[in-house]
Amino acid sequence: MKKISYRLSGWWVVAIAILLSITQCTESNGLDDQMTPGSEKNESGIQGSELTEAEIDGIRFMMEEEKVARDVYIYLYEIHPLRPFLNISKSEQAHMDAIKYLIDAFDIEDPVGENPEGVFQNEELQELYDALIEKGSTSREEALRVAALIEEVDIIDLRTELDSIASNEDVIRVYTNLCKASEAHLRAFTGVLALYGVEYAPVKLSQEEFDRIMAD
Repeated sequence: MKKISYRLSGWWVVAIAILLSITQCTESNGLDDQMTPGSEKNESGIQGSELTEAEIDGIRFMMEEEKVARDVYIYLYEIHPLRPFLNISKSEQAHMDAIKYLIDAFDIEDPVGENPEGVFQNEELQELYDALIEKGSTSREEALRVAALIEEVDIIDLRTELDSIASNEDVIRVYTNLCKASEAHLRAFTGVLALYGVEYAPVKLSQEEFDRIMAD
């Protein structure tokens, strides 16, 4: 498999760490869910690194998948103005920015480019977005269920990258932080559902894994 080499400066690593620090969120029992800074820190840069084609494909896919989350939450907030949609859409933008650092550092073609909200290069993600906003538009409960499902899928896809594909230390660091943030988002959305008397059952995650995330 072809590999692409690139030397990352310490500046890139620090920039990624600082950017990811804003994705940590605090869950509360209120609807006014707030995002708060985290404390991710990296003190040493990577002297040399390389990406496989599979890693590059993964970065491109995850960039658009994070855009799906951001765009869906922005859309749903206009219909159902719950603060978690607004706050977490901003977090998803930070996730996109973090992946964009990897895209720029490794000179990868950005699949997002200047695409507006709701437009995706990946046809499957385009279909997913269209289906999610249609379903989420029907009611407040369905909108929150859609959001929880998005976070489930995000967690699964990030873990697949971490477990089977990613080997570059910077990519692993970014994905690990994004996965933690997605788990926090899942807790936030299911927490709001609980306030409305709705018990969310996982759609993609196993019940055991879902329970572990809820207990963290």
